[in-house]
Amino acid sequence: MPYDKRSELPDQVRDNLPAHAQDIYKEAYNSAWNQYKDPDDRRDDASREEVAHRVAWSAVKQSYHKNDDDKWVRS
Repeated sequence: MPYDKRSELPDQVRDNLPAHAQDIYKEAYNSAWNQYKDPDDRRDDASREEVAHRVAWSAVKQSYHKNDDDKWVRS
């Protein structure tokens, strides 16, 4: 289900990503949730939620990466 605010994001996201990256994740997740509601639009047997999480992480990785200290930082 879509997220209305950052505090609703999964712990893994909230505990590891900077605030701006959380916003990117939330917006990408919500967009993918809407875009991939029809199972025929998904490439594999993944659930709508799985696909939305994959899209969201991919969006974050376009602007952020993990540094040597395993912290997410802007690229």
